[in-house]
Amino acid sequence: MLPRAIRSVLRNRLSSYPAVALLGPRQCGKTTLAASLGGRYFDIEQEADRIQADLAWNSLAAGRELVIFDEAQTWPDLFVRLRGAIDADRRRNGRFLVLGSVSPALMSEVGESLAGRLAIVEMTPITASEITPAAAPGNHWLCGGYPDGGVLTKGAYPRWQRNYLELLAQRDLPLWGLPARAQTTIRLLRMVAAAHGQEWNASRIGRSMALSYHTVNHYMDYLEGAFLVRRLAPYHGNVRKRLDKRPKVYWRDTGLLHALMNVADEDSLLHQPWIGASWEGYVIEQVLAALQQADRLFEAYHFRTSDQREIDLLVRLESELWAIESKLTTNPRQSDLKRLDANANLVGAHRRFLVCRESDFIEGPTSTICDLDGLVRYIRDRSHTTG
Repeated sequence: MLPRAIRSVLRNRLSSYPAVALLGPRQCGKTTLAASLGGRYFDIEQEADRIQADLAWNSLAAGRELVIFDEAQTWPDLFVRLRGAIDADRRRNGRFLVLGSVSPALMSEVGESLAGRLAIVEMTPITASEITPAAAPGNHWLCGGYPDGGVLTKGAYPRWQRNYLELLAQRDLPLWGLPARAQTTIRLLRMVAAAHGQEWNASRIGRSMALSYHTVNHYMDYLEGAFLVRRLAPYHGNVRKRLDKRPKVYWRDTGLLHALMNVADEDSLLHQPWIGASWEGYVIEQVLAALQQADRLFEAYHFRTSDQREIDLLVRLESELWAIESKLTTNPRQSDLKRLDANANLVGAHRRFLVCRESDFIEGPTSTICDLDGLVRYIRDRSHTTG
């Protein structure tokens, strides 16, 4: 099994809470990680497992081993039962692990039943820092991080990604409440892919699909809740300039993005006019995943003024604000650093990073030039010193 960096965070939460929810997109590796912890496992999507868990509930609640419920969102009554079992013995931690493929925003039972009783850990597909070239012959940026999507074995991309999205559109998203036909969902997925890295404009997409912008935003809630896309909020700090107030939209896994955009291979990717936006989204997701794996509390934003002053990613970490700009180059120019510094000064960023495709870690008086691996290592090292 490929070691997953979020494992230590998950174990820490289990030692501190009676129940933990491990949430992330389908097929990202949640079940494999949970199985590595041991305990009693039930796949709630399987009727036989659900019946077995129902009949054995009293012994499960009284037992001492970890009980794992996979795809817990398919059994809403489970959360009420968990509340009763937890309240009967609040001093015992590490009793239940529930796995889910949708966010708490689409699982109202979590908030209603388990507030204060359950910790949430988010798991992403495999990140670049979790693999080595020898273990992963596929291009991680091209294929994305899904274990079966081509990054660990050659040949799966892009067929696996297309089948994955078809299944989500036809079965999973409707089961989770998305009130759209599969054909409409697939069309929306492609339009969101075309808008990757741009400010989110539901009205424009709605006009193209003959839908109201309210409907488009409602559908997007489900795509975001299924961990497929991210709407990165705009920064609203104290800046003496007029700020754009729209979020930017990104596909969270670049393999899914590239499959939707009909990118066949690495050479084809390098010739796309939107390759800079793809790299930007890739950097954002890898950085935010690294912060989660380091167990850091953070808030993430993009920054843009009405006169086009931009920063790809602003991250607020406790008392610090980091400005992170991506640049698809191996030879950054001095003008790139000056632009980053000027924009970072507008928001008072404490640390500034220019993330390039390949670069040594060069720490200057105000800004740092690095590749993605260098920034991830910096996050881990700094987390160890602050932790």
